[in-house]
Amino acid sequence: MYSCCYLSRRLNQLSSHDPLWKRHCKKYWLISEEEKNQRNQSWKAIFISTYSDLGRYIQYYATLKKAWDDLERYLGQRCPRMIGSLKESVQEEDLDAVEAQIGCKLPDDYRCSFRIHNGQKLVVPGLMGSMALSNHYRSEDLLDIDTAAGGFQQRLGLKQCLPLTFCIHTGLSQYMALESVEGRNKYEIFYQCPDQMARNPSAIDMFITGTSYLEWFTSYVNKVVTGGYPIIRDQIFRYVHDKECVATTGDITVSVSTSFLPELSSVHPPHYFFTYRIRIEMSKDALPEKACQLDSRYWRITNAKGDVEEVQGPGVVGEFPIISPGRVYEYTSCTTFSTTSGYMEGYYTFHCLYYKDRFFNVTIPRFHMVCPTFKVSTARIVSEDAVFLIREFLCLQRMPETNHNEYAVDEDEDSTDTDEYEDRRRVLDIPAPSGRCPRHT
Repeated sequence: MYSCCYLSRRLNQLSSHDPLWKRHCKKYWLISEEEKNQRNQSWKAIFISTYSDLGRYIQYYATLKKAWDDLERYLGQRCPRMIGSLKESVQEEDLDAVEAQIGCKLPDDYRCSFRIHNGQKLVVPGLMGSMALSNHYRSEDLLDIDTAAGGFQQRLGLKQCLPLTFCIHTGLSQYMALESVEGRNKYEIFYQCPDQMARNPSAIDMFITGTSYLEWFTSYVNKVVTGGYPIIRDQIFRYVHDKECVATTGDITVSVSTSFLPELSSVHPPHYFFTYRIRIEMSKDALPEKACQLDSRYWRITNAKGDVEEVQGPGVVGEFPIISPGRVYEYTSCTTFSTTSGYMEGYYTFHCLYYKDRFFNVTIPRFHMVCPTFKVSTARIVSEDAVFLIREFLCLQRMPETNHNEYAVDEDEDSTDTDEYEDRRRVLDIPAPSGRCPRHT
């Protein structure tokens, strides 16, 4: 009996030993010494009070809190006005009310994030990145919980899907599937893509952007805070730069970053839209007489099937930039493929300003463009199966078959010039742009 009492007393002493709770407070709740001193509580009291409020999120909280803290710190230095758009956290009862409103359970990692920040106000620039071409602009906001609940979908093609983001300019969102319905996995995050070749309006293809909220949000934040996405004019631009995608010719270095635009792409018909940003820089140590002007460009474009196209033309985006020691010139252009991936490479032709009869080529490094994983609509699959059965029935009945190829497209052909792009735009029913996007420039 004496041994049991001693053991009980010793366990009680250990459970009250504050340094042990300090470790857990830092590991699970990211509580700093400074915050602990401000609270004027023991580590044990802090852990218990925090657990009583956030205990259901103990496996997610530290990861998401660190992501939010890193993002705020980064934006505070580079995009300070975006910090003001972030909303304060919501409470458990607010999240419970939303679940009751939409009739679906919210995943704990999603709820946990909103216990830290309730998304952002509908402003520009959006927290989830921007993209700009000559005739197209988008900026995605991270929706607050009430706005997201208001956009909860029950229509065919998007059943039980909750919007996570919203773009004021395109009217499109990224969605999270709250149930495994219509071919989606539970908690999968995607961009919707209407199937332009299906007669069923509920046929929605999906460009998958995440398998869970935790993965989706933390991977995005990591891209931002590590400089993977550039900051341009106080906005996060979702261009991906491969560090190996750099070529130096003499004193001139060319580097390329790329981005996939789901809102201008479709699976049916196959039309995958990419934009790329090119940086041309002359070394600051180059001699003044090395100053030169860009005359023309040459592109060699290869799709996933190995089909090659060559494009040549004067200048870039209608300009003939002058490059001198220490100067940087950047521009943005775009391209489309009928395959899910492809790559481009080529060279620029320059002439020297001091020796105008001297011309030379500058290598453009090969850069690859790959669209995200996508899923084909189950409505389309069912429709195709139905067509197959009808054809079999007609064949058995020896009846004349109607033409089912009125929506057929040549999948071997890439769209490579502006006129073809305009035709595809009409097929996709994209609003007519105010100008034209320079392609392959």
